Formats: sequence, structure tokens, C-alpha cells
Amino acid sequence: METLKNRLPGHARDLKLNLAALAAETVLDDEKKAGTFIASAIASRNAEVIRAVREEFGLRMAPEALNAAQAAAAVMAMNNVYYRFTHLVESEEYARLPARLRMSVMANPGTSKENFELWSLAVSAVNGCGKCMAAHERVVQAAARIAAVVHGVAVTLEAEELAMIPEG
Repeated sequence: METLKNRLPGHARDLKLNLAALAAETVLDDEKKAGTFIASAIASRNAEVIRAVREEFGLRMAPEALNAAQAAAAVMAMNNVYYRFTHLVESEEYARLPARLRMSVMANPGTSKENFELWSLAVSAVNGCGKCMAAHERVVQAAARIAAVVHGVAVTLEAEELAMIPEG
């Protein structure tokens, strides 16, 4: 995580400070925090952030829990698109139709239901799916804070990379 923080430019100082603070967050137990960081990093879609977060937090989790965090990111990437669509088109017909999307991992995620809900909430926050956030919001605000900062770091690093590409 130090490398990731050091890669952030001066204008992203708040992200550096927030990243450090959230890595030391005590509201969540270690597994919840680690899984939230990992699921949020995957949702950020930034390879550097995913690698750094997985290196920092992946070894702090049982293999089954790590798999569950990755599964939450995967299934919510799908669900967030579908349910955001059904919400935004404002058609009662879509709301009545079954999704017909396989989501069996939600029934047996390999971690506690609470952990999986937390990680799903974090991914939904990154992806901006209000319907999914409402469905998973029974868990803590800390997940949304982690998701927000991890996403901010990913966006900032992506912008820095793009700024280094010479215009042609």
C-alpha cells in the first residue's frame, strides 16, 4: 500500500491520508475490512490498485473468504448493470420480470452472509447502483468509505497514466 500511496500525486493528498486511515480502520474486523478493500479494488478496474490491495490484504484472509470477496465483485458487476437498468428505465414491467441471472454464489458465498453483503454493498457503491445499495445497506458505512477512497485512488492513478501518454 505504501507504493500505491507514494504513486499518488500531490493533488491527491487527501486520498493518501484516507487510504492510510482506512487501512487502519477499526470499525470493521480484519476479514470484513480486507474483503471490502479487495472487492472495491476489483470494482475500480485499475490493475495497479487491484495488485496493491490484493498484496496488502489478500494474505490476511482465508482462501475461502478471498474467493468470496472476488465473487462479490464479479456477481455485483453483473447485478449492478441489470438492476440499475431496471431502476432507471422506470418501467413497472421490468420490475415484475424475473432477472433470470444466475447468482448461486449469494446462497453459499464461502464466508458469512454479513461479509458477503458488506462486500456487495461496497461494489454497488463503486458502480453506482442505487437499487443494489438499498438491498445491501443493512451493513456499515465503513464499506462505502473504503469503496469511495479505493475508487478515488484508482481514478487518480488512471488519470496520471493518461496524462503521461503523449498526444499524437
